[in-house]
Amino acid sequence: MEKIRCDWSTKDPLFIAYHDNEWGVPLHDERQLFEFLILETFQAGLSWITVLRKRDNFRKAFDNFEFKKIALYDEDKVQELLQNAGIIRNKLKVRAAISNANAFMEIQKEFGSFDKYIWGFVNGKPIQTNRKLMSEITATTETSDKLSKDLKKRGFKFVGSTVIYAHMQATGMVNDHIESCFRFDALKGED
Repeated sequence: MEKIRCDWSTKDPLFIAYHDNEWGVPLHDERQLFEFLILETFQAGLSWITVLRKRDNFRKAFDNFEFKKIALYDEDKVQELLQNAGIIRNKLKVRAAISNANAFMEIQKEFGSFDKYIWGFVNGKPIQTNRKLMSEITATTETSDKLSKDLKKRGFKFVGSTVIYAHMQATGMVNDHIESCFRFDALKGED
């Protein structure tokens, strides 16, 4: 019997693997949270499949998303990244990755970890949305609005509410798998 998946994940083998193994799984690793945040900011205005196809290139170009290294990138590194055809070469987004790395570390200093900070917006537990249809999934929520506003206040760039809600979905802060999807029950109650 074929597995039932969320509609968006059946278009491409890369999407299927991402959906089945990563999307919606509660994530608490600092480096991985930073990776998803940066990838989501690069995705702004583009499709997620574009980012997934370039993900390995991003990892190589951005030192495997080691935020301490990225925070120290200089103008030479910026220019190197802008010449890298394997990533999305948007000058504002490249520079935002650097400033976001610095803002990320400031949050770590203040809260002890970025994980503690970001998961605080959902009281440390994934939000269970219990959606029956993909059409019920929204692009933003009140929580993503609050988180986006707070991140912007702290100096983050390219962190609008839509980007942040996508980050929340990707990192398991919200379980937006539809109820008929085989991953819904597997992730229900995980934290």
